[in-house]
Amino acid sequence: MSNRPRAVLVLADGTVFHGDSIGAEGITIGEVAFNTAMTGYQEILTDPSYCRQIVTLTYPHIGNTGVNDEDIESTTASRIIHAAGLVVRDLSLVTSSWRSRHTLPDFLKQHGVPAIAGVDTRKLTRILRTKGAQAGCIMTGHIDETEALRQAQAFPGLTGMDLARVVSCSQPWEFSEGAWSPETGYQAAGESRCRVAVLDFGVKRAILRKLVEHGCHVTVYPAQTRIDEILAARPDGVLLSNGPGDPEACDYAIDMARALLASKIPVFGICLGHQIIALAIGARTIKMKFGHHGANHPVLDVDSGRVMITSQNHGFAVDVDTLPANVRVTHHSLFDGSLQGFELTDHPVLCFQGHPEASPGPQDVNYLFSRFISRIVKNKQSA
Repeated sequence: MSNRPRAVLVLADGTVFHGDSIGAEGITIGEVAFNTAMTGYQEILTDPSYCRQIVTLTYPHIGNTGVNDEDIESTTASRIIHAAGLVVRDLSLVTSSWRSRHTLPDFLKQHGVPAIAGVDTRKLTRILRTKGAQAGCIMTGHIDETEALRQAQAFPGLTGMDLARVVSCSQPWEFSEGAWSPETGYQAAGESRCRVAVLDFGVKRAILRKLVEHGCHVTVYPAQTRIDEILAARPDGVLLSNGPGDPEACDYAIDMARALLASKIPVFGICLGHQIIALAIGARTIKMKFGHHGANHPVLDVDSGRVMITSQNHGFAVDVDTLPANVRVTHHSLFDGSLQGFELTDHPVLCFQGHPEASPGPQDVNYLFSRFISRIVKNKQSA
């Protein structure tokens, strides 16, 4: 019998899961999403794309490597953990890693995030796969299941919710961290060969590091930055980042993307950025039944015929049937056939729905960063 404080997870459909509190005391609500990655719980928790989501990890044994000070994906010091809550089957009794600085429960408590262990995550995942994503409430401390159900049912859902402006930075800033090594940690940036502006809709540090590794001078801009401010900095390329929420609610970002396309600057859209570019060219996005969250998603590269295992984190997708004639599909999911990537035939724009930077996950799609830089170089040479 556990001596930890008790906790409950109550879904909007009335399903109740009892367990142990392993995080902060209190109440949290959000859309419950399941993630199938076997590793990387720290990166998942600190990914801004999980804002307003309660993450369920399907891998049963969580917490054994603790938490370190380097594998944090959030770029904002004011909010390190972006997930609304965490649900796991078994919390490891032992933390063992030479890099560990905190236990997972201490990390969650430090940042005020409620979490629950001892949940039958297989049953929970089956419910979400069958009924689709739904709201949930984690309650710890004084437990009132009726109130938890009321709060879960009151959650409005992510459709129509603009969260990019919530997680974005407030001022432009420069990023210069390169690749990590055991001896030196994150290396300083080397000589840059191009300037890239990053629109921060919830950007992960791993994306910024990939740009630095490819020789980019990186400047990060708030989500609602005006196009004239971007163009005044004379970037060689622009990256529209990942982020949480409904892309159709980000009208300012869609307008920005349209203006960027008119400028003929090479553009790379990742995840939410991919969806925003699609909306800017007249396509539509749809809410998925339960989304793609994990590090084992097979994606087909249409040109090469190669199957890649990818990292994914999105609850919305671009409706491929609404793409205009100047779009060429480059990638699609082998799980459900949904659109995973496209290019424009009349502009140096490439987009990918998954996460080519991974963190956590496989590195199969890293080549898209090289493709983006190649387009920047070609565009500079022809200018």
